[in-house]
Amino acid sequence: MDTLKGRDLLGLADLSGGEIQELLHLAAQLKAGRINLRCNKVLGLLFYKASTRTRVSFSVAMYQLGGQVIDLNPNVTQMGRGEPLVDTARVLDRYLDILAIRTFEQKELETFAEYARIPIINALTDLEHPCQVLADLLTIQECFGSLAGATVAYLGDGNNVAHSLMLGCALMGMHVRIATPAAYQPDSSIVEQAMQRAVNTEVMLTNDPIAAVKGANVLYTDVWASMGQEALADARIPIFQPYQLNKQLLSLADPQAIVLHCLPAHRGEEITDEVMEGSRSRIWDQAENRMHAQKALLASILGAD
Repeated sequence: MDTLKGRDLLGLADLSGGEIQELLHLAAQLKAGRINLRCNKVLGLLFYKASTRTRVSFSVAMYQLGGQVIDLNPNVTQMGRGEPLVDTARVLDRYLDILAIRTFEQKELETFAEYARIPIINALTDLEHPCQVLADLLTIQECFGSLAGATVAYLGDGNNVAHSLMLGCALMGMHVRIATPAAYQPDSSIVEQAMQRAVNTEVMLTNDPIAAVKGANVLYTDVWASMGQEALADARIPIFQPYQLNKQLLSLADPQAIVLHCLPAHRGEEITDEVMEGSRSRIWDQAENRMHAQKALLASILGAD
């Protein structure tokens, strides 16, 4: 997939629908063992936020490609002592072949991309989580055979996952409904981007979870307080309670609807145990697909063969 070679992935809108479909096809081929790609490169992981799935899936994916991984903990590097981002970016550019960054502000990611010539991947910011949604799309495609025309209903906080999900669905010809409390709607600039890219599909924002889930093929949720917002978690519970993904809401979806959650989950809050462990749940397939989708992304950007 030469079109992605050497490119950054700062947000999902950096890709076209055709490029996403090629990535999903490659991920499916890699997952099935139909092809074996090798890439003797070095991936850096610069994570300012805690991580399980992102850290492990990127590491395993790179090792399986024949590459190496350096885990760059900001607290034990000069960044922890205040070295400017622009200086760190220039230095890491000389050592690494590619860098995945998990941080708070999108601007920090953009600064690295500006000053480093190596490809930069968004491994999560407060604005977007594109790698998660690549795995989500792979999971939905596995379940239904195709993406076009499917309806995804997202319940909860209009956060980074909701942002990337909107963009991903719009790019892939899918209907997306985002149900949030009035004060927790997605960023208006991301909504505008998604609507601009939506062709013959619906991008719906609503405060009504019932309207969002009726007839939907995919029901998706995330924690009600993202990383860095933990102090607000208890106060949000009564506000978000109507958006809990439970048996009652699931009964209003399409009879073949699946359930997704990007994890980690607060069981009993945004999702019930009954739904999370139920027959409709594809959450563990979704988690596994982080590795396959990111393996395809790394292979494509680094030009593995």
